[in-house]
Amino acid sequence: MHKAGFVNIVGKPNAGKSTLLNQLMGEKLAIVTQKAQTTRHRIFGIYNEEDLQIVFSDTPGVLDAKYGLQEKMMDFVKDSLQDADVFLFIVDVTDKTEPSEFLIDKLNKIPVPVLLLLNKVDQTNQEGLEKLVEEWHNRIPKAEILPISALNAFNTDIILPKLRSLLPESPAYYDKEQYTDKPERFFVNEAIREKILLNYEKEIPYSVEVVTEQFKEKEGIIFIDSIIYVERDTQKGIIIGHKGDAIKKVGTEARLDLEKFFSKKIHLNLFVKVKKDWRKNDRDLKNFGYR
Repeated sequence: MHKAGFVNIVGKPNAGKSTLLNQLMGEKLAIVTQKAQTTRHRIFGIYNEEDLQIVFSDTPGVLDAKYGLQEKMMDFVKDSLQDADVFLFIVDVTDKTEPSEFLIDKLNKIPVPVLLLLNKVDQTNQEGLEKLVEEWHNRIPKAEILPISALNAFNTDIILPKLRSLLPESPAYYDKEQYTDKPERFFVNEAIREKILLNYEKEIPYSVEVVTEQFKEKEGIIFIDSIIYVERDTQKGIIIGHKGDAIKKVGTEARLDLEKFFSKKIHLNLFVKVKKDWRKNDRDLKNFGYR
């Protein structure tokens, strides 16, 4: 008997969705930072065993869209709420803001199982956890609630067996050798963008898009040319930094991560270009893959 199905990971920004995906896959597929809106695209992680295939879908965090890019990100979330066999709804127990009524309403109406994961439980106490369990049981009565810490791998080992029991009998949807739906260039772009999120402050990381124009392997070395797009000339100067120090640091850190990811030597060239107000331009957004 072979089981297979789609498991979509949803939640608010910074709840730990990407950390959980990486933990369940045993490999870093999604970039992770402490900044909100790190994930922009919907990413499939394909987990395979001999008699099981789970297609995990990591999505951007649910937010009130304020410009074109965020609207496209929310479109990815809405798509993910229509095609799952099981939902993993991840909640940050340290988040004191109001829960997403949009997600609560959708998950109550959708006729598929919901595992509600109370994440970062290492940052609360037993009394606080019990209170949260009761609150979330009242909000989504059908959900099975599990306390976890995605970062510290606490209780995450019980998620895969739970999912196996919930998924239908089915042949695999993807080749068993495949572990994601994204091409190599996507992971190059994301590795570079992660380092920008980690190394720059304020609006700079959110004004950046990365496009890899060359990805070519020759004699065991992967040669990569990537362009960092920003919205204004002043941002270009900040990205480059004094005598190029800032962009050199980003390039070095991204190259080291990519060499681990691809298990090959990487030669990475970074360029910075201005594309004015690209986050609000429909044509630019489509060209960058936000359709």
